[in-house]
Amino acid sequence: MKSAIALVAVLTAALVSLSAQKPAPMMAPAFEVDPYWPKPLPNHWVTGSTIGVSVDAQDNVWTIHRPGSVDANFKAADIMLGDAAGRDDEAQPGAAGPQAPAAGRTPIGACCKVAPPVLVYDQAGSLVKSWGGAGQGYDWPESNHGITVDHRGNVWLAGNGQKDTQILKFDGAGKFLLQIGKHGVHNGSNDTDNLWQPTKIWEDVMANEVYVGDGYGNRRVIVFDVETGKYKRHWGAYGNKPSDERVPAYNPKGAPSKQFNTVHCAIVSNDRFVYVCDRVNDRVQVFRTDGTFVKEAVFDPETYRSGSVWDMTFSRDPQQTYIFMANGVNQQIHVVLRSTLEVLTSFGDGGRQPGQFYGVHNLATDSKGNLYATETYNGARVQRFLYKGLKPVTKKDQGVVWSKR
Repeated sequence: MKSAIALVAVLTAALVSLSAQKPAPMMAPAFEVDPYWPKPLPNHWVTGSTIGVSVDAQDNVWTIHRPGSVDANFKAADIMLGDAAGRDDEAQPGAAGPQAPAAGRTPIGACCKVAPPVLVYDQAGSLVKSWGGAGQGYDWPESNHGITVDHRGNVWLAGNGQKDTQILKFDGAGKFLLQIGKHGVHNGSNDTDNLWQPTKIWEDVMANEVYVGDGYGNRRVIVFDVETGKYKRHWGAYGNKPSDERVPAYNPKGAPSKQFNTVHCAIVSNDRFVYVCDRVNDRVQVFRTDGTFVKEAVFDPETYRSGSVWDMTFSRDPQQTYIFMANGVNQQIHVVLRSTLEVLTSFGDGGRQPGQFYGVHNLATDSKGNLYATETYNGARVQRFLYKGLKPVTKKDQGVVWSKR
């Protein structure tokens, strides 16, 4: 009897020991889509490709869209009678009435109107501010791309049109402050005066600098002084001097490209590392702030055409433990462990319902850890994903993180 009791004790101790050795489950931020955010826009307003998002110090959410991308069928109140855009090729001819409305002054319908490019929402989802477009003293982008609100509340904009070789800085009310680069002028990836189709701006508060992903035309990260716009430094892939020579098409089985291919973002962590979205090369490259190359990682390497790494932002814990990464081809957001650049889990799917995506393009977080995602193409919206804390990773692909409410 005593030997049996002893055996049970030994086995119990062994099981406890094995249990203690079992690794703890990997934890990751969990999210749930908020289908009630934002609220409908006023004035019958609609948005086009929503191409940038930023969160300010008050947790207001700033977006920028492309008014020119709104389909003619969706802006009847902006199209006047007689305008070619309002012609219906399927309409049957008929006799005009005796008092037909005057062309050029009468809209073809009541809904809808295109909203101003810059839209600002509060935490309740209400629109609190809107502005943007051409004005005196600056060159508004031909194709809006990216919005960043700095810690002083100033707003930085980029554009990826063929002649967009500039970035702009405004105050929060839309008053013009600064333009870097002369519209329509560029001299390649080592031009320190102009950009070419820049994508996104990131403020490094500690150094009083802004980093620009530059971009669709150029192949570099470039850094400027926040206040003066003075050029500081730039670099290409692997920290080398960038080149504009033709490079082979992306091939996941080939040698890694020595040049960037669509620098879609450059973001700076609190511990002074620069993470670069090398979108079409399906990779992230990491640097020190002086441009010294540290490491790289490839994501979804079988992604072609537009590539896999569309945008990144950090989690809001002080250590910035995680990176959230958008893949607008696979219509997913990856949760990445920053220390190893390992994808822990992913969520999202293609579609138009809450939690689905059509061209997920830019990401930002607020002070509560909630995540905001904009969609380009005809996705044309911003969504909010509510932070639900750290939870064990049980699925690599979560699909749509549907609301439990």
